[in-house]
Amino acid sequence: MPKASGLGQTTLTVDDSAGSPQDLRNDITNWQMSTPRAVQDVTGVDKSANERLLLLADCSVTLNGVFNAAAGKSHDVFKTVPSTSVARTTTQTVNGVTLAAELLYTDYQLSRSDSGELTWSAPGSLADGAVPTWA
Repeated sequence: MPKASGLGQTTLTVDDSAGSPQDLRNDITNWQMSTPRAVQDVTGVDKSANERLLLLADCSVTLNGVFNAAAGKSHDVFKTVPSTSVARTTTQTVNGVTLAAELLYTDYQLSRSDSGELTWSAPGSLADGAVPTWA
Protein backbone atom coordinates (compact mmCIF):
# COMPACT_ATOMS: atom_id res chain seq x y z
CA MET A 1 0.00 0.00 0.00
CA PRO A 2 1.42 3.40 -0.92
CA LYS A 3 1.85 6.27 1.50
CA ALA A 4 -1.27 8.36 1.91
CA SER A 5 -2.69 11.31 3.77
CA GLY A 6 -5.69 11.13 6.09
CA LEU A 7 -7.78 13.18 3.68
CA GLY A 8 -10.90 11.51 2.32
CA GLN A 9 -9.59 8.05 3.17
CA THR A 10 -11.23 7.52 6.57
CA THR A 11 -14.46 5.90 7.69
CA LEU A 12 -15.48 5.91 11.32
CA THR A 13 -18.52 4.30 12.92
CA VAL A 14 -19.53 4.07 16.57
CA ASP A 15 -22.40 1.99 17.90
CA ASP A 16 -25.18 3.86 19.64
CA SER A 17 -26.38 2.51 23.01
CA ALA A 18 -28.70 0.05 21.22
CA GLY A 19 -25.76 -1.48 19.31
CA SER A 20 -26.50 0.04 15.89
CA PRO A 21 -23.42 1.38 14.06
CA GLN A 22 -23.64 5.07 13.17
CA ASP A 23 -21.44 6.77 10.58
CA LEU A 24 -19.97 9.81 12.37
CA ARG A 25 -17.40 10.90 9.76
CA ASN A 26 -19.20 14.13 8.99
CA ASP A 27 -19.29 15.20 12.67
CA ILE A 28 -15.72 14.21 13.61
CA THR A 29 -13.10 16.90 13.02
CA ASN A 30 -10.13 14.97 14.41
CA TRP A 31 -9.36 11.81 16.31
CA GLN A 32 -6.53 10.07 18.10
CA MET A 33 -6.14 6.33 18.49
CA SER A 34 -3.59 4.40 20.49
CA THR A 35 -2.82 0.66 20.65
CA PRO A 36 -0.13 0.43 23.34
CA ARG A 37 1.34 -2.67 24.97
CA ALA A 38 2.24 -2.80 28.63
CA VAL A 39 5.77 -3.86 29.55
CA GLN A 40 7.33 -5.36 32.63
CA ASP A 41 10.84 -4.40 33.58
CA VAL A 42 12.77 -7.62 34.27
CA THR A 43 16.25 -6.09 34.27
CA GLY A 44 18.67 -7.97 36.48
CA VAL A 45 21.48 -6.27 38.33
CA ASP A 46 23.86 -7.99 35.92
CA LYS A 47 22.60 -5.88 32.97
CA SER A 48 23.76 -2.50 31.69
CA ALA A 49 20.54 -1.85 29.74
CA ASN A 50 16.83 -2.41 30.32
CA GLU A 51 15.31 -5.83 29.75
CA ARG A 52 11.53 -6.04 29.32
CA LEU A 53 8.67 -8.44 28.63
CA LEU A 54 5.61 -7.49 26.60
CA LEU A 55 2.38 -7.74 28.57
CA LEU A 56 -1.27 -6.91 27.84
CA ALA A 57 -2.43 -5.09 24.73
CA ASP A 58 -4.76 -2.09 24.99
CA CYS A 59 -6.66 0.33 22.81
CA SER A 60 -7.93 3.83 23.39
CA VAL A 61 -9.47 6.50 21.23
CA THR A 62 -10.43 10.14 21.59
CA LEU A 63 -12.92 11.46 19.08
CA ASN A 64 -13.47 15.21 18.66
CA GLY A 65 -16.18 16.83 16.64
CA VAL A 66 -18.86 19.41 15.97
CA PHE A 67 -22.17 19.17 17.83
CA ASN A 68 -24.90 17.59 15.69
CA ALA A 69 -28.26 16.72 17.29
CA ALA A 70 -29.69 14.99 14.19
CA ALA A 71 -30.87 11.38 14.53
CA GLY A 72 -28.00 8.89 14.25
CA LYS A 73 -25.33 11.58 14.52
CA SER A 74 -22.80 12.41 17.23
CA HIS A 75 -25.05 13.81 19.98
CA ASP A 76 -27.56 11.01 19.47
CA VAL A 77 -24.76 8.42 19.83
CA PHE A 78 -22.91 9.93 22.80
CA LYS A 79 -25.76 11.49 24.83
CA THR A 80 -26.26 8.14 26.58
CA VAL A 81 -22.63 7.82 27.74
CA PRO A 82 -23.40 9.15 31.26
CA SER A 83 -26.51 6.98 31.70
CA THR A 84 -25.58 3.62 30.11
CA SER A 85 -22.82 1.11 30.69
CA VAL A 86 -22.49 -0.50 27.28
CA ALA A 87 -19.48 -1.31 25.17
CA ARG A 88 -19.68 0.21 21.70
CA THR A 89 -18.06 -1.24 18.62
CA THR A 90 -15.89 1.46 17.12
CA THR A 91 -14.60 0.83 13.61
CA GLN A 92 -11.99 2.97 11.89
CA THR A 93 -10.88 2.37 8.33
CA VAL A 94 -7.87 4.37 7.21
CA ASN A 95 -6.53 4.01 3.67
CA GLY A 96 -8.19 0.61 3.25
CA VAL A 97 -7.13 -0.99 6.56
CA THR A 98 -9.58 -1.43 9.43
CA LEU A 99 -9.35 -1.58 13.21
CA ALA A 100 -12.50 -2.51 15.12
CA ALA A 101 -12.63 -2.61 18.91
CA GLU A 102 -15.22 -2.84 21.66
CA LEU A 103 -14.78 0.37 23.63
CA LEU A 104 -16.26 1.84 26.78
CA TYR A 105 -16.78 5.57 26.29
CA THR A 106 -16.10 7.24 29.62
CA ASP A 107 -17.10 10.83 28.95
CA TYR A 108 -19.00 13.06 26.54
CA GLN A 109 -17.59 16.56 26.90
CA LEU A 110 -19.31 19.53 25.30
CA SER A 111 -17.45 22.80 24.90
CA ARG A 112 -18.67 26.20 23.75
CA SER A 113 -15.81 28.53 22.84
CA ASP A 114 -15.86 32.31 23.27
CA SER A 115 -16.29 32.61 19.50
CA GLY A 116 -19.44 30.46 19.61
CA GLU A 117 -18.21 27.05 18.41
CA LEU A 118 -20.00 24.09 20.01
CA THR A 119 -17.75 21.03 19.95
CA TRP A 120 -17.47 17.72 21.76
CA SER A 121 -14.90 15.16 22.80
CA ALA A 122 -15.46 11.49 23.64
CA PRO A 123 -12.68 9.26 25.03
CA GLY A 124 -13.01 5.47 24.84
CA SER A 125 -11.03 2.55 26.29
CA LEU A 126 -10.85 -1.15 25.41
CA ALA A 127 -13.72 -3.07 27.02
CA ASP A 128 -13.59 -6.78 26.24
CA GLY A 129 -10.04 -8.12 26.45
CA ALA A 130 -9.79 -8.79 22.71
CA VAL A 131 -6.45 -7.73 21.26
CA PRO A 132 -7.00 -4.86 18.79
CA THR A 133 -5.76 -6.00 15.39
CA TRP A 134 -5.60 -4.16 12.08
CA ALA A 135 -7.33 -6.11 9.31
